[in-house]
Amino acid sequence: MGSRRHQWGAEAPRALPPRIHKLVIDDVRPEDEGDYTFVPDGFALTLSAKLNFLEIKVEYVPKQEPPKIHLDTSKGSGTESTVVVVAGNKLRLDVPITGDPAPVVTWSKGQEEFTAREGRAHLEERPGLCSFVIESAERGDEATYGIRVSNPAGEDTATICIRVVDVPDPPNVRVTGGEDWASLTWDPPKYDGGQPVTGYLLERKKQGSQRWVKLNFEPLGGTTFESQRMLEGVLYEMRVLAVNAIGVSPPSMNTRPFMPIAPTSEPTHLVVDDVTDTTATLKWRPPEHVGAGGIDGYVVEYQRQGGAPPCPPEEQWTPAHEGLVPRCSLTAKGLPTGEQLQFRVFSVNIAGRSPPALGQHVTIREIVERPKIRLPRHLRQTYVRKVGEQVNLVIPFQGKPRPQVTWSREGQPLGSSVNVRTSPFDAVFFIRAAAREDSGTYRMLLRVEALEDEAELRLRVVDRPGPPRAVHVTEVWGFNAALEWEPPADDGNAEVTGYTVQKADTRTMEWFTVYEHNRQPRCTVSELVMGNEYLFRVYSENQCGLSESAALSTNSARIPKAGLNLKPPQFQEHDFRSAPQFLTPLVDRSAVAGYSTALNCAVRGHPKPKVVWLKNQMVLGPDPRFLARHSQGVLTLLIRKPGPFDGGVYGCRAVNELGEALTECRLEIRAGAGGDPRSRKRSRSQRVKRQRRLRSDGARSCRKNVRPVTKRTQSRCRRRLHRERWTQESGKSLGRE
Repeated sequence: MGSRRHQWGAEAPRALPPRIHKLVIDDVRPEDEGDYTFVPDGFALTLSAKLNFLEIKVEYVPKQEPPKIHLDTSKGSGTESTVVVVAGNKLRLDVPITGDPAPVVTWSKGQEEFTAREGRAHLEERPGLCSFVIESAERGDEATYGIRVSNPAGEDTATICIRVVDVPDPPNVRVTGGEDWASLTWDPPKYDGGQPVTGYLLERKKQGSQRWVKLNFEPLGGTTFESQRMLEGVLYEMRVLAVNAIGVSPPSMNTRPFMPIAPTSEPTHLVVDDVTDTTATLKWRPPEHVGAGGIDGYVVEYQRQGGAPPCPPEEQWTPAHEGLVPRCSLTAKGLPTGEQLQFRVFSVNIAGRSPPALGQHVTIREIVERPKIRLPRHLRQTYVRKVGEQVNLVIPFQGKPRPQVTWSREGQPLGSSVNVRTSPFDAVFFIRAAAREDSGTYRMLLRVEALEDEAELRLRVVDRPGPPRAVHVTEVWGFNAALEWEPPADDGNAEVTGYTVQKADTRTMEWFTVYEHNRQPRCTVSELVMGNEYLFRVYSENQCGLSESAALSTNSARIPKAGLNLKPPQFQEHDFRSAPQFLTPLVDRSAVAGYSTALNCAVRGHPKPKVVWLKNQMVLGPDPRFLARHSQGVLTLLIRKPGPFDGGVYGCRAVNELGEALTECRLEIRAGAGGDPRSRKRSRSQRVKRQRRLRSDGARSCRKNVRPVTKRTQSRCRRRLHRERWTQESGKSLGRE
């Protein structure tokens, strides 16, 4: 009985011990059938019971309910409901569904099944509810959506039509301008956003600006608008925005920049300059009044006179070319031969066409004109070129019809090196690299039917000349030599303009030019060096330059050497030694106590003198407050931050082996004005210390003297100390004043 299915339990009032016992069997099975005995503990008593198992079969039939879509279709037709959503907004359709067992839900968009569970448009399912969610509605979401629910008890369907309304598309804009106005025309938007367009808003701005100016504040109902009070010569841009119940559409594309100006006046002085069988050349001048818009180009048209079929006047004119003519001339091609035509010309700018300029009637046929060669002035003389240079000559001519050009050279056909190209107005004579064989007389013959004209072209190709001949020395005298030679055998097809003569010593054979551009075939070479032997060579020269090689003299010129005795002059070396001498002496000066000062002088002497600085006739020892400098004879004594006791007589002594020199000056130290008592007290203590040091230095200097200390030396030291003390006291009194 220890099974978990058999549980004992006792129940009794709270105040009394339990008196009731029971046995509970969970999930009764056939094997639980039998006799059960209860024996209470402590009692000689037993209770028995028998359990009989009866098997009863109960058949359970679950309850079934057909599915049902609870969708409000009161505003639709049948089972279709229409939902309107603004583009960009969120749409959530919660469709309640009932049925037992829970039905299966299927969504479709149009003819395709929709099963997305994630993304911008997705489905959500909860017990008893199916939701269709669009996070941000777009135009592509507009469609008819179907929902079908089914279970074993049946099925149900419903249709939901979702309409996405949006702002309309921008319209297509066209603009035409006048003198101070612009007419704007546009087409309604191709897509009105699902709501009727209620009007349009118009804006304009200057080109390059970012500020748009509104032209109307209330929506305009039509599709045309005329903007007034515009500045002439200023480029504008305009745009249109469509308005419906949802909002304002994006702006349309900006119109092309236009300038509110009027067309120019008509072109002037239209004439027919030339006529052939199929062409006519027209020329004209710009309009007298152009305006701020300038001229973009010209349009040329023509019409036939007589024999033309009846048609409106504007349709009788035929364009003479495609596009705009940028210049004030045009050669119209492909014209009907023998027809009498009239031409007209328009000037075109941003405002449109100007009034036409009409020309005279002209018959399209060839005019015979006598041929004429217009030979340039520089070709009427002999044309000279160097060997290897390019020859490119343009010879214009005239004649109608197109003349026939024939070239020949001295009665013979042209060589292979000469190229000739002919156009209706000129002929080109071309040689890529001229050679001397191309020299000669060329004849150009121009022929129109039985009429002829001819011209001659004389070409001479020149080159460097050859070297002179028979160069020799004819005479030598003194320091001179006479040369003679003969002109070169080949002058390079040009006149020899001169000769260049060079000389060279036979020992070094270094060549030096003696003469340039010497006209005669002879010369005299002077200033030759005695005792040397010379050779000579000569170059010939023309307008192309010097000859490539020179002619060497057949003999040499030797300058004889005469006997000479060299007597060197007697030279006595100058004695530069000198005793020291001060060029710039010391100058008396005064200085302010506490500010560095310098004493300067200049000395000269050779050998370099030894310099000694003195103060009150005593040598300045190694003291860091005194810095002596010597540079290029300039002597400087720098006194760093002097005190009143540094005043006195300073001297500079220069000594060398030839003598000595001395210069002196007086230095006065002035106390600074306005000193405070603390600084005066501090300077007084410094003076006391200085006096003690001077006494010790004086005694030390006296001890260092080689000579014995005499009474005279002691008295001299006492006088120096007394003089310094007097100087300090005088400086102190000046400071107090």
